[in-house]
Amino acid sequence: MSRNFVAKRFSATKETPMQKAADAMTAFDDILNLSIGDSDFITDERIIDAAFADAKKGHTKYTNPRGDGELIAEVVKFYNEEYDINLAKEEVFVTASSCMGMELALMAVVDPMDEVVIFSPYFTPYKQQIEMAGGVAVEVMTFENENWAIDESRVYAAITDKTKAIIINTPCNPTGACLNDESYALIAKVANEFDLVVIADEIYTQYCYESQFKPFILLDGMSERTITLNSFSKNFMMAGWRIGYAVANPALTSAMMKINENMVYTAPSVSQRAAIYALRLRASIKEKYIQEYKERVYYATKRINNIPFLSVRQPDGTFYLFVNIKKSGLTSADFCDRLLNEAHIVAIPGNGFGTAGEGYIRIACTMGINKLEEAFNRIEKMQFN
Repeated sequence: MSRNFVAKRFSATKETPMQKAADAMTAFDDILNLSIGDSDFITDERIIDAAFADAKKGHTKYTNPRGDGELIAEVVKFYNEEYDINLAKEEVFVTASSCMGMELALMAVVDPMDEVVIFSPYFTPYKQQIEMAGGVAVEVMTFENENWAIDESRVYAAITDKTKAIIINTPCNPTGACLNDESYALIAKVANEFDLVVIADEIYTQYCYESQFKPFILLDGMSERTITLNSFSKNFMMAGWRIGYAVANPALTSAMMKINENMVYTAPSVSQRAAIYALRLRASIKEKYIQEYKERVYYATKRINNIPFLSVRQPDGTFYLFVNIKKSGLTSADFCDRLLNEAHIVAIPGNGFGTAGEGYIRIACTMGINKLEEAFNRIEKMQFN
């Protein structure tokens, strides 16, 4: 081939941490995968059976581009019952995953070279998603010794006349930290003061272990300037169904819908039917599955903090642990390489989550305690100078 046909903006793109982790899964026969946040539980059989029954009844066609009307009604009902928030159906837009939702949200609000503030460590795709939308990602550092809290002075230092939006993620992937009322108030203050959009990634709402989750749009004046993203992947063990939704003012959801029509037109119809039943069954699912993840996370925290070269802050939520590996003397990438080759464990290096992630690795407690025990037994045998 005499010419490189890959667009210049993608030709220099490096292998992503997620892809590298996926490739590592075939390195050894006894791999323990602590890398990807994909549940070891399959979707609840009641959801599968109901969705497949609907497929047999004919729910295999396009839905309305905004989403299945019945699913939108269930989302509206969910917000009313759980949070006493009254949404109009025009404020809900169904997306083919929350990752797609984030890209659509960014494309809907970001003009070329607009700046978007992200808090480091951040979910790996954020930076490239902002750049794909034509924007510029601006990292604001958070630190473990500050409990990964948002610092007011660092936020204000990041704001310029080009700032258009702020992304928040609570509970946070990868740190497991939950934003408190003070942090919420700070973000709302900054958004109002500088007329910014807040994109609230709230896909781990079920995984708040020490407090009750509160949607950001509950804050005064925030519903009109916030795009809330949620997903069925984590809360309902439905990663492969690729289904989520956005909540925002109708002008924003309509813009996202127009963009989406040029990509996939609608989210998968059968997945939307599954999402309806997931919301209806949410109480029993939370009771059955979320408690299991809490037990895993707390077990893993204790094991990690008993290993001399590791430490971790007990997370407020999610099923991730952002493990401090600085005592090993290795970079996060080198530590993960040794973890793979010596312990046959796959994890994600912290530098994949932004500048503040160096010196850490992320592990996902998506295996049972027996498997986690085996993983930490292997790690304990590793030696560092």
